[in-house]
Amino acid sequence: MKISFSLLFILLFTNFAVGQKPLNKLLKQYNTHSIPYTSVEELRMLQMNNKVIILDTREVEEFNVSHIKSAINVGYNNFTSDEKQIQKLNKKAPVVVYCSVGIRSEEIGEKLKKAGFTDVKNLYGGIFEWKNKDYPVIDSTGNETEKVHTFSKMWSKYLKAGNPVY
Repeated sequence: MKISFSLLFILLFTNFAVGQKPLNKLLKQYNTHSIPYTSVEELRMLQMNNKVIILDTREVEEFNVSHIKSAINVGYNNFTSDEKQIQKLNKKAPVVVYCSVGIRSEEIGEKLKKAGFTDVKNLYGGIFEWKNKDYPVIDSTGNETEKVHTFSKMWSKYLKAGNPVY
């Protein structure tokens, strides 16, 4: 019993000492939940049935390292719903937006809703959660990779699987 309590104390202390917030608290801090979440499991099912438009809202440098197969890179910094690739999309089709963990993608999801898209969801935990669940990502050549761009070293702590690049 002493050993178990000690181990639990060490694990809890380590988590607090590093200062990492659990993902759900991080998303509550930065997101308003204006765009409903979808799980990586749900996206995987939709993806396998070709019943979803997947938009990667990270910058092209991040996208080129790895992305979810069939995702379209729309970026974040210079995103506009007036872009031709956005205008060509079916506004009634299911759309899932994602970024590293789901913060930037919420903002892009809001812009899509304002542009008339009716079924927009935000991938809970973003590409990090996708990779953490051991789903495949591909690089710019279409080959599977273990690399995931983590934006910065600070954000890389939320990636538990794969190889972080920043």
